[in-house]
Amino acid sequence: MASALRSPPQLTREVLAGLVTTLALVPEVISFSIVAGVDPMVSLVASIVLTLTMSFLGGRPGVVTAAAGSVALVIAPLVHEHGVGYVLPTVVLAGVVQIVFGVTGLARLMRFIPRSVMIGFVNALGILIFVAQVRHVVGVPWLAYALFAATLLIIVVLPRFTTAVPSPLVAIIAVTAVVVLARLAVPDVADEGPLTGRLPGLTPFLVPLDLETLRLVLPTALSVAFVGLMESLLTAKLVDELTDTPSRKGRESWALGVANIAAGFYGGIAGCAMIGQTVLNVKTGRARTRISTVVVGVFLLALVTGLSSVMGQIPMVALAAVMMVVAITTVDWHSVRPSTLRRMPLPETSVMVVTVAVVVVTSNLALGVAVGVVLAMVLFARRVAHVITVDRVLADDGAVASYTVDGPLFFGSSNDLVDRFAYAEDPARVRIDLTRAQIWDASSVAALDSIETRYRDHGTTVTIDGLDERSTGFHRRLSGGFGV
Repeated sequence: MASALRSPPQLTREVLAGLVTTLALVPEVISFSIVAGVDPMVSLVASIVLTLTMSFLGGRPGVVTAAAGSVALVIAPLVHEHGVGYVLPTVVLAGVVQIVFGVTGLARLMRFIPRSVMIGFVNALGILIFVAQVRHVVGVPWLAYALFAATLLIIVVLPRFTTAVPSPLVAIIAVTAVVVLARLAVPDVADEGPLTGRLPGLTPFLVPLDLETLRLVLPTALSVAFVGLMESLLTAKLVDELTDTPSRKGRESWALGVANIAAGFYGGIAGCAMIGQTVLNVKTGRARTRISTVVVGVFLLALVTGLSSVMGQIPMVALAAVMMVVAITTVDWHSVRPSTLRRMPLPETSVMVVTVAVVVVTSNLALGVAVGVVLAMVLFARRVAHVITVDRVLADDGAVASYTVDGPLFFGSSNDLVDRFAYAEDPARVRIDLTRAQIWDASSVAALDSIETRYRDHGTTVTIDGLDERSTGFHRRLSGGFGV
């Protein structure tokens, strides 16, 4: 960030990226507020607080955090059934959960998300962003289509002449100027919701602080916390890949909790990373520092207060065109090429397709990722269930049967281990060599205990050897405690 402040070209790039990202952020925040059942100004002010707080505290520069659609979908049933008064305790409790998640290091669990799920997440995101814009270009006056085409033309052609200014920003300004000067009647940002230009005060507690309120808001608060964490951490991981730089996931987690608590008390609703706007900021705007998101927060504050009338005149087709281009560039087209699909293992492709399908059908990125991870785990367990081999060698004198087990022993691979031994045919002494095997869980120890028990029933003595130090300690500690 310090180097960007000393470099005029880089500083200009960061500021311009923040400006165009803000313009793309406003209509989405307003539309999400309608979904959640709260005043648009509530979501806009909360977005200012979220963006600025995460700019200074977050663990991933470049990520745009605001009142998001996923959080709106989770909060909406509570608001519609019990009223907006329960939003503040829900948001505060969700923030506390996110702080605990970050402080305890649970954010490191994100490294267990497979690449196939991540690709599915990115591809589904591109589809959702594109589909969300369709309503702004369907059933509009014919002039709107001309403005839409003009926006696309500027976005595509301008970079061939200069990249000093983001082409989406030029397109939005140019098309808005045409609409204002020619007084064209096309749908604009003001049609999405009222923009009063007045900042609210602190959010008051309107419900009693008792156990009944806690019981009522706890399920929604947990959903808000985990949906927000999942989307923010996945967005941070995506930006890591786009910029080839690491982020601090634990810091991103607890900072999101702090930001949500602050937004709850001054604004009134929670949020998380805005994935489409983040991609616009980092990939299209080429932002790399916290300056861009500070600009987003400050410019959004200016738009909400002094420039609300100007913001309201931006035609929606211009913003829709920008976000459609972002959606197209977000999709990992290499992953869906026929040549790539032919080379990829079928389970990997299946996980990606299922992740995309669940997200598109439910419009819930978090649910799609969760289903994708579970499916990847099941397919992985199925593949490795048969990776172990058991070889039997009988001594020349027939007095000892030696078994060599090769492969990792865990719940998936050790379940059928018991059936790999010839209990009735083996001599009085059996040796099981685990030099090329490792014990990873209690299921494996229970399987070995079951093998020993079955041999004992046949009057056979079993010797287990070859385990490494860790597996030996694990086996010694748990063996005999399963009642087999």
